[in-house]
Amino acid sequence: MSRRLPSLSALRAFEAAARLRSAKRAAAELSVTPAAISHQIRNLEEQLGLCLFVRRPRQLEPTAEGRELQDALASAFDGIADTVARLRAPARRALTLSVTPGIASRWLVPRMHLLTTACPELDLHLHVSHAPVALDGGGADLAIRYGDGHWPGLAAHLLFTNVFAPVCSPTLGIAGIEDLRAVTLLHFAPTGSVSGVIDWPRWHRLAGLPDEAAGAGPVFSDETHVISAALGGQGIALMSLPLIADELGSGALVQPFGPVMDAPGFHLVYPQRRAGDPWIAEVRDWILGLALPGAD
Repeated sequence: MSRRLPSLSALRAFEAAARLRSAKRAAAELSVTPAAISHQIRNLEEQLGLCLFVRRPRQLEPTAEGRELQDALASAFDGIADTVARLRAPARRALTLSVTPGIASRWLVPRMHLLTTACPELDLHLHVSHAPVALDGGGADLAIRYGDGHWPGLAAHLLFTNVFAPVCSPTLGIAGIEDLRAVTLLHFAPTGSVSGVIDWPRWHRLAGLPDEAAGAGPVFSDETHVISAALGGQGIALMSLPLIADELGSGALVQPFGPVMDAPGFHLVYPQRRAGDPWIAEVRDWILGLALPGAD
């Protein structure tokens, strides 16, 4: 069956103008003139018998029909681009996974050698940061994110749930919550994180304790450094229990008292439109098949 479609040039011009909200920026992206973009859009509107834009000074705003067509075209063009990229791809493929420093050093990096066996033709690049990056193939292709699992446009798979609690070296001799005043509080404040704050003042309020002095003590931007300080007996830290499961299991760190604080879990995420990408699926299945922190 033949497809009765407007010209591809008109559809490309419209999609770019709708996405960028500007005929001028669309023209720059497609290497044509703004007049050519406007001409293509007018022809498309005449063919469809619809008004696709509300035209404002220096800005184009898609109408309801325009947004519906934009969504359909974006999905179609993305699918074409992905297919072409796969066909052009060399035998080896590289993907970038964005992870937090704690997840990288405490859980993922010690298991990276397993990926070589599972996916011998894939080179996985790690982007380590607390700040989320765009999953557009430029910043990263996949990510392990801390949150509620709801990110528009992203498929999310829960890796493990998360709780925070006070932990310290047993050499400090802390027996109960009454000893808290006599020990240094170690703080973790990740740079660039947009997640909710899990900190000592919040824990003090949960425990029903005054939080006037809960902000005192050294502050670390990397949780691995907080863990090292706690292992060295420098103070007590409020840490994610799954990430220090090995130290808790060996007795190098102890949880002397509660309460524990529930926190958002860690999820593997990637664009929903790339769910059918076989390379994304390879990495997804490998990560989902890894043992949970502390389960080795």
